[in-house]
Amino acid sequence: MTTASPLPPARPEIPADLPPHRLSLVVPMYNEAQNVAPLLERVHQSLEGYPHPWEIVLVDDGSSDATPAELRRCAKEYGTHVRVVELMRNFKQTAAMQAGIDTARGDVIVTMDGDLQNDPVDIPRMVGRLLRE
Repeated sequence: MTTASPLPPARPEIPADLPPHRLSLVVPMYNEAQNVAPLLERVHQSLEGYPHPWEIVLVDDGSSDATPAELRRCAKEYGTHVRVVELMRNFKQTAAMQAGIDTARGDVIVTMDGDLQNDPVDIPRMVGRLLRE
């Protein structure tokens, strides 16, 4: 299990000409209670000012630690952008990812790990490039 390392604040590059869309970020998590708050903070920093609707779908893959409780706590704190899916047991990452994709409302879906090995600040630029191609 990897622990999220604190990243310095970054200003996301949000392309001005993004076509209309709804963005869903899908993050499967297993025994990552310590990563939930840093992940949500970084995602919110990275998507602040994003010009279109977005959500983050956090999937608890049957964690045996405090991950489910931390997901629920943070969902209340961060509000409508956060959706939580709780699986009744550990189905492994592929199934957890699929559960998140099935739950996502976006027409653009980005997947990432919960330990911040992928920096959310890259999401707006990546989505912009995808939609313009």
